[in-house]
Amino acid sequence: MEAVFNTMKEKMTKTISSLEHEYASMRAGRASASVLDKISVDYYGVPTPIQQMAAISVNEGRILVIQPWDATSINAIAKAIQASDLGINPQNDGKVIRLTFPPLTEERRKLLSKDVAKIAEESKVAIRSIRRDAMDKIKAMKKNSEITEDDQKNAETKIQKITDGFIKDIDTLADKKAKEIMEI
Repeated sequence: MEAVFNTMKEKMTKTISSLEHEYASMRAGRASASVLDKISVDYYGVPTPIQQMAAISVNEGRILVIQPWDATSINAIAKAIQASDLGINPQNDGKVIRLTFPPLTEERRKLLSKDVAKIAEESKVAIRSIRRDAMDKIKAMKKNSEITEDDQKNAETKIQKITDGFIKDIDTLADKKAKEIMEI
């Protein structure tokens, strides 16, 4: 029975990690290297993450500076950023690329807040799916007479408590990200 709980917790923790990564890559008005996580550059025919091709630093809070290790790749990096859904035009001076993050408009902030809520809801659905799988395993154990009915009830209660804790974590992360987006 403990194996069921451990597997469930492990899967739910991965869901939370995925949510945190997703939120980190959302643009909230200030420069962050994590917004480039989803962008790959075609580097000698191989899709390569920008982080593996260049040094990335934040300058003055709103400017992201990308300095490629291979100067010949600078145009490919700039093209990949332009083609992405980042919505920022890179300034290329031949040595470094600068991404200037404009302050978010009120309308854009509201759209991003809706995205935060949508992503949180998707994570909750994933958590509930994991809970359902764990409940099914417990029911199968009862059906196979591996555990008693009392054990089943106790296990289901414990599974629900664990699930509630992870759902609360998702709500906390979503609230924090929404506040970060809405602050001017």
